Formats: sequence, C-alpha cells, structure tokens
Amino acid sequence: MKISLNWIRDYIDLQEPIDRIEEALTLIGFEVEGVEQTGLQPLEKCVIGKILARDRHPDADRLGVCAVDVGDGVKRQIVCGATNYVVNDLVPVALPGCVLPGNFKIKKSKLRGVVSEGMMCSAKELGQGEDHEGLMILTEHPEAKIGMPINDLLTDNDVVFDVEVTPNRPDCLSHVGMARELAAYFDLELSYPEVKAGAHDPELSESQPLIEGVNIEAEERCQLYHAFSIQGVNIGPSPEWLQQRLEAIGLRPINNVVDVTNYVLHELGQPLHAFDRKKISGDKLIVRLAKSGEKITTLDEKERTLSERTLVIADATQPLVIAGVMGSQDAEVDDSTVDVVLEAAYFEPSGIRRTGRQLILSTDSSYRYERGVDSLGVEFAALRAIDLILETAGGRLVGLPIIEGSALETITEIELKPQFIRERLGFGPDDKSIQTILERLELDVEEAPTSDGDPTWTVRPPSFRSDLERPVDLVEEFLRIYGTDKIPQQDVQASRPFQPLHPMAAFVERATQLLIGQQFSETMSFSLRSQEEVTRWLGHATADDLELANPLTSDQSHLRPTLIPGLLETLKFNASRGTGAGRFFEIGRVFREDAGRIWEALSVAFVIYQDPRNNQWKELSPVDFFTVKGQFQQILNLADIPTGNHLYRPTAPSKTWKHGHAAEVGDLSKRMWQGKVGLIDPRLTKDLGIEGLVYAGSLVVRPEFLDNETATVRFKQMSQFPAATKDLALIVDETTLAEAVRLDLHKIAKASIDNSFVAESVDVFDVYTGEGVEAGKKSLAFSISFRAPDRTLGDKEISRAFDAIQKQINEETPYAVRS
Repeated sequence: MKISLNWIRDYIDLQEPIDRIEEALTLIGFEVEGVEQTGLQPLEKCVIGKILARDRHPDADRLGVCAVDVGDGVKRQIVCGATNYVVNDLVPVALPGCVLPGNFKIKKSKLRGVVSEGMMCSAKELGQGEDHEGLMILTEHPEAKIGMPINDLLTDNDVVFDVEVTPNRPDCLSHVGMARELAAYFDLELSYPEVKAGAHDPELSESQPLIEGVNIEAEERCQLYHAFSIQGVNIGPSPEWLQQRLEAIGLRPINNVVDVTNYVLHELGQPLHAFDRKKISGDKLIVRLAKSGEKITTLDEKERTLSERTLVIADATQPLVIAGVMGSQDAEVDDSTVDVVLEAAYFEPSGIRRTGRQLILSTDSSYRYERGVDSLGVEFAALRAIDLILETAGGRLVGLPIIEGSALETITEIELKPQFIRERLGFGPDDKSIQTILERLELDVEEAPTSDGDPTWTVRPPSFRSDLERPVDLVEEFLRIYGTDKIPQQDVQASRPFQPLHPMAAFVERATQLLIGQQFSETMSFSLRSQEEVTRWLGHATADDLELANPLTSDQSHLRPTLIPGLLETLKFNASRGTGAGRFFEIGRVFREDAGRIWEALSVAFVIYQDPRNNQWKELSPVDFFTVKGQFQQILNLADIPTGNHLYRPTAPSKTWKHGHAAEVGDLSKRMWQGKVGLIDPRLTKDLGIEGLVYAGSLVVRPEFLDNETATVRFKQMSQFPAATKDLALIVDETTLAEAVRLDLHKIAKASIDNSFVAESVDVFDVYTGEGVEAGKKSLAFSISFRAPDRTLGDKEISRAFDAIQKQINEETPYAVRS
C-alpha cells in the first residue's frame, strides 16, 4: 500500500526526517518496500524571473538573448532557445551555482559568443514533467513573484512510502490508520477528519430519499448496509488538492464524486460506492446472490459471468455492482449524473475473498473488505464522503439514510496484569509506561478490583483492532511502540532444563533418522492435491469429503489422504533425469474421513524404485514384498506398535496397489493406526512415466495414538542356554493366511507350557499343496522354538509341551495336525 507523507501530515504534525519515518514504520511492523520522492526537489539559486526584453542572437537564428529581472536589482542576460514566451512573462530561472535534476550544474558561460548568466527552465528541466519544448510559464500563477524561490511556489513535492501491511492489520490499510500508528510511536496528537454532515438531522425527514429502500436477501453475506441520497450534484473535475492526493498514491482522478469515494477509501479504509440514481431501475436496491450464468460488464470494460455464490447489488432488472469488488458500467457516475445514491456497507470477508478469486479480480475495495473493515466506522466514512461531495460537487443531502442490518459486536475485554508483560519481555517497564503506550494505541485501560494486591487491568481494544484477543497480543503491542531498540542490554542467563520431546516429535525424529540411515532421501510435497488423484487412491466418497470449498487452482482442490502420490512425482522427476536416486520418504500430515469427521493424521511413507536400466557391474539384491515389509516393520517398532501381534491382510483390488503383492494392517478407526505395504500397480506407475517397479510403504497414525507416553524400554537378560526346536505341520484351508495360523499357534504354544520356560518364537518355513493334501487345503510347516532362562531343556518337558500344543490344536481350532 502506498501512503503519502503530505496526506499523513493532515492528521499528525510529523516533522521527522524521511529516513527516521522509514525506520519507524519498519520497527512498528510495517515493512517499507520503497520510498519515492515526488514533486520539485529542493533547488538552491532557482528563482522566478521576469523577461524584460528579447533580442535575436547575432550568430544563431534559433536563439534569443533576453534581459531578465530576478529580483536582486541586477538585470541578467540569458541566452534561450525556447520560443513560447513573450516579454513580461514570469519563468523559472536557474542562476549560476544551481544544480538541476540529473546533477546538471548551471554556470556563467558563452553560447555562440554571447554571455549567458543562467538558464530559463522548462518543466522537464525542473523534473516536473516531460515538456521540454518550451519554458514553464508562471505568469498566470497568482502567487508568483519576481525573485521568489521556485520551491516556495511549487510546493506539491511529497514523499510516498510503499508499505507492506500484514493481513491481520486491516485497520492500517488507510492513511488515518497509518497516522494513528505513527502518532502512537512518536507520541503525537492525532486529529481525525471532521464530519459536518448531519445525516440524522430531523429536518431531513421533511424530504424523501432518492430510493424507497434496500432489501437484503443474503443477510449472512451483508450484515450492514447504508444508503444516502444526494440530490443536484454537479459532476466535474476534482479540485487540485484532491487530485494531488490521489495521484501521489498512483490513482487516476476521474470526477469529483468518484474521486471522493476513492479518497475516503484511502483515508479511512472504508470502501464506498456511488450510484447514478437515474440508472437504477425501480425504487429499491437489492442485495442478493447472483443467478447462475448472470452477466455484468464491470468498470474495466470486461463482461463477467457470475455464479450463484457471487453477491451483487441489483435493481429491479439486473445486477449493478459485484458487491465489495467492482461496479458496472450500467450504474456508474458520469458527466450526466445529477442525483447520487451513496453506498456504505459491511460485507462478510470470506465471501468477498471467494468472489475475487473466482473472477480473478482484485481491487482496492475487495482488498480491504476481504481482510475485514470496521463495521462501527461505516457510517462515519459515509458522512465524511458526503461532506466532501457537497464541498466539491455541490448538491444537498435529502431524506434520512436507509439503514439495513446492524454493526457487529466486536468489543472484547482482555484481563491483563502489568507483571505479565514484564515477565514476557524480560525487563521492567513501570505500570505507567505500559498504560500510557496502550492508551496511545486507543486501547481503553481500566484498573479492575483485585484481591492479591497485584494490579489487574481490563483492556478494551477499539472496534478497529479485532486482532487483539489475548494478553500476549498486548505484550507485542506494547513492545513495538515502546521500541525494540530500547530493550536494555544485559548478560544472557539461560538455564537449560531437560525437557523431553513430545512423543509425536520424538517418533518423527526417530523415523527420519532410521530412513536416512538406510539411504532414503527426504522429500516434501504439497498437501493439496487434485480431485482425480484423490479419487484414484481412495474413491469418490473420500474425494467428496476432502474437497476444499474454495480451491485456488483445479490441481490443488483437495486435502491429501496419502503421501504416496507426492513420492511418486519425486521418483519420476529423478528417474527422468537419471540422478540414480531411487529411495525416498516423506513425513507429513494427511487427512481422512471417519464417522462424518475429517481427521488430521501423521503419516510416514517411503518408496523404493527398481530401475530396469540398472547397469551396475554387480547385480544388486532384488527388492520384493518382504523387503519393504521388513522396512515397514521397523517404522512400526518406532511407533511402539508390536510387530508380531498384527495380521497383514491382502489389499483389495484397486488401481493403486497391486493385488496379491500388497498388504494392509491395522485400522485407523479402532486402533488409530493403519498401514499399507507392497508393490504399486505397474499400470499406475507406467501412466506416470515410471518404467520400473516401485515398492512402497505407508503408515498413517492419529495424533492421539502418539500422544501416549512410550513405554520405557528396559534390558532383559538373555538366556545363556540353547533353544530347543520342534517342527509342526498343520493342514488348513487354502484361503487361510499363514500369518493368521502362525499367530494362533504362537498363542497356543504360550498357553500350553508352564512358566518355567517360554515358547520363544514360531516361524513358517514351508507351504505345501499337492499329493497327500486334499483339494482346497494346504500344509503349513512351523518351527517352534523353546528356551529356558536357567537351564538346558530336556526331551521329556519339551515333548510334554509339544503334545499339549497338538492336543489343543485338534480340539479347539479348525486346523489339523499333519501326520
């Protein structure tokens, strides 16, 4: 946003040097991106002179020799090549020693043999325009006097700051708002613009407004609407001071009424809109949502198609304004306008933001509305504009204002102890200093009763400071005005108490170290994905749940449910460029729907690429399902999920994971974690332009699962005695998962022996179908390992335990012991 120093000085007596003002703006939180000085720069020895005589140069037909009076009693001879002047004209004269813009120093010299004691100047030579064909003629200027320094006459020089205002400070998107901040910093008195218009004067009720009323059909999008009637205006150019103000910040003057609305917008931060009454069809303005496909030609001469979510101000037949964004050519104020209806309103910010993005249209008005204007300042801004319209365009205010809706209740109360500020700052400003600075920011500070003797204040921010909600916000407000440069120097004394990482952060750190240690490269991808991608991975229902209400672009329209697609993009990028990198992982947030609620979860995912173009001299070990399953098991261990107690299930047929070569484990709803591991469908990777096989693993964990403290790992002494092993073959249904049988067998083995030794492990070592095994069945061979902590197990106790295991299998399970 551009702010004019001359304009700022209308409200505060700011006489600080330019560099000090620039520094102050930065210190109070507004980065200055540029400073531009406009108008005439200070010029010494440049005065107003009067041409007393003009003669031809004896040796140059295009030059004239003039006698010039510059007010010092000495007649000067000046050679000049211009022809647009006559005797007795007043013109700028640069005397010897003057340095003009461009570092052009004037000297006493000879031109074609004739002495010239200075130079009469054009507008371009003074830096006041591009006209260099003739002299700047000042004869008609009422204040011009012979000998007057040119800077005393041309006083429209200004300094314009290009300031970056953060989104949480819409109150500073105006000159009054910025003056208020500078007044607080420099401890200056702030003068608000005076308002003379009596919009609620009972005498106005004797006349009728120009329209009968305003209907608000979309109340949730327009909470407050004012309409004022001004009759008999005379449209024409704005006065010079108003044009200078607008031009200083880069705006083009249009006419007095439109210029006033733009002026108040940049003065107070409240957008306004002026309608030509004769272009309003019917007697009412209607605030409504546009009809699907409805069109409007905006002031930038572009026809725009509106949607059912676009708020418009309409008359009886058509929309006249895209509410809060831009008006149309159908109701603009032009040279034929006589009666004006002035709009001042509060529109719901998110709706304006959505409209601007949909139409790819941003204006000074929408920029302020979408950040939030002060609803309690709407009427004041309208009255200020009415004053200026009556001053610059004439006319009279008729009828009482039409007001629909009401201002928002934005006043909050913050309980604050001065000691709280001192504790947060680390140094000790006294109570009076703190209170004074808060009050300079127009915060109401009232001491509240307290029982502990420690002062407690009730602080009420003004309506335009909706960003102040908590005591810590007031700490920042105090410090930025007090000055970070005034923080006292002192030795740093910092204790370093041990504070363990949050369990989730600890898991992320361990998982990162694990994967990097195994030659994976960490990546980061966008958390917003396309609808097509989300649908492919988790279906239409999930895609509908994760769709954004107002996406920025079509390829970033949904929250991501999985990290795998982003990893595949990284893999493709590296594979296509032959970087040799084929192992990537990412840890980040994903989103899932469960029981009608969108859950934000943590995910760890990795991919391993088998490049078919591998030309290494030695064949590398091939990657298969069990390679990535082992990798995945290590990540489960880091999340304190026991790896031997969960059943892996084959993934259902899909377009993403290869059926029969991928498995899933866990349940996000019941166990609060879920994992998938295996081969990505080669058809998918080929569509993405990846030629080789890609194996992947993905763990999704709800945050509350990781919030639990991880059990402390303690050392348990290992047995020094050998294990005893027994093999057992079971006949099971061909569709039964080997892992399910292994888990059942392990439970039975633990339950079948006493506490004097343990069933240490159960492992599958063979799968057989064929002769000797009936159709529809298969034989699974297991190795059961027994061990005691204090002795070598004997054959009798092993056989006794083994017999108990076989008996329980035959009696309590659908499995049969193969003889």
